[in-house]
Amino acid sequence: MEFTELADYPISAGTITEWIPSVGPHASTPETAGWQDDPRPTSHVHEAHLRRTLANPTAGRESWLGTAFECPGPLDKKAFRAAVLAWIDRHEGMRTNASIDPDSGVLTRVTAPVGATDIWVIEQDTTTRSDEVFEHLQHLFDEYTSPLAWPSYAFVTLEPTSGSVADRPSDHPQDTFTVFFAADHSIIDGLSVVLIAHELTMLYEEARTGEPAGLFGTRSYLDFGVAERAAIAGVGRDHVAVAEWRRFFDHCGGTFPPFPGDIGDPRGRVAPQGGLSAWILDSREADAFSIACRKLGQGFFAGLMAAMALAALQSSGSTRFATVTPVHTRYDPSWAASLGWFVGVSPLAFDVDESDTFGDVISRAQSEVARVKDVARIPLDVVMDRLAIQSDPEFVVSFMDVRFAPHADRWPSINARALRSRKYDHDVYVWLNRTPQGLNIAVRFPSTEQASSAVHTFVGALRSVLNTVSATGTATTVRPSSDGAVVTGG
Repeated sequence: MEFTELADYPISAGTITEWIPSVGPHASTPETAGWQDDPRPTSHVHEAHLRRTLANPTAGRESWLGTAFECPGPLDKKAFRAAVLAWIDRHEGMRTNASIDPDSGVLTRVTAPVGATDIWVIEQDTTTRSDEVFEHLQHLFDEYTSPLAWPSYAFVTLEPTSGSVADRPSDHPQDTFTVFFAADHSIIDGLSVVLIAHELTMLYEEARTGEPAGLFGTRSYLDFGVAERAAIAGVGRDHVAVAEWRRFFDHCGGTFPPFPGDIGDPRGRVAPQGGLSAWILDSREADAFSIACRKLGQGFFAGLMAAMALAALQSSGSTRFATVTPVHTRYDPSWAASLGWFVGVSPLAFDVDESDTFGDVISRAQSEVARVKDVARIPLDVVMDRLAIQSDPEFVVSFMDVRFAPHADRWPSINARALRSRKYDHDVYVWLNRTPQGLNIAVRFPSTEQASSAVHTFVGALRSVLNTVSATGTATTVRPSSDGAVVTGG
């Protein structure tokens, strides 16, 4: 699934309907009406996000994730409303609100039981301009996804006007509507996003036709927060994960490592970041690259990290590749279909030079991946507290293999895409997603000519390395030549 900003999604003119959750006396029974006090704590990453946003409320406008996808039309509003309510009842994290008292700093939570939620349905006037639809969606999601208020998410349906989808292929269903969803990062992560299209579509079809949705069972993200805090109670400065981060920071000068390329000085810029999204391997090439990695006895992720290290060497001369990588914390299979922020972070660093073959580098990368694989079990904010370090990641590389997500093969036909909010930081984030269609790369970076040039040069080098390895197999040497081209040989 491609991962872009809302501005890059094809939006037609049409009629917008907003579907906004509410909790109150409309509940199905008096016993379920209203919010109920809930003593369960948040996960560590959720609490840290709340405290950061409380200190800088506008930051909450920059932290939503979402999705967009098409459903067969025409829109059945009664069925869609039933589907959204069933989805909210399915995921407890969608009907809970954690807040921090700004004076005392005390964190509290209230949760609404199953059946206590209703939906405000707000139909806007039909518009003939797609840019007006985009502006409406952008404003709505920025306003409704603050982690400091409930709901921190919203659904929108868009019924296109006649003729506004004339550029669709002839084999594409003409009678469809588009579903947009956005939620603050505190209650969903990247894997959550790729599950939503399938879940809501199946619940919609169940409400419309009576055919059971047949979805997997879920566990509550609130219970994950309880389990996480119990598991890491007592973590001190001598914990192996804290010690590993200490070594990482010591080698990086006491802070997070930067992007391996000169993206310039931030100079107090407060402008939206730029971004790019590209398919850098098709499905056949991705399979070939995977086979090359396996023949060397290593994994696909290690191969990607090795390729990125070689790309960094080629594009910037950097002989040490260092980054931080998000790692999912769904350690028990029972969390597989749950929605929440199930993410930890691991440090990753290894050396590379011009004499290395791809086999040399991937072996080094795999060793590093294996060595730090359990570090992400300790939340980064806990580590930073123990080390008394105040710093934010500057270069992050995320990888997800979502080929086997439910209905992943249907994503192109329903225009399904993962979405992210605008961002204003001076950093570089890279997302690599392996799907049935191949390997997609998405990057956000400072919107300056210097940063854009550095990032595009790096991505071009990465594409060259990946293509070379996938085309020539495991015996290939990949190194930069004097003119910057990739040289291959046995």
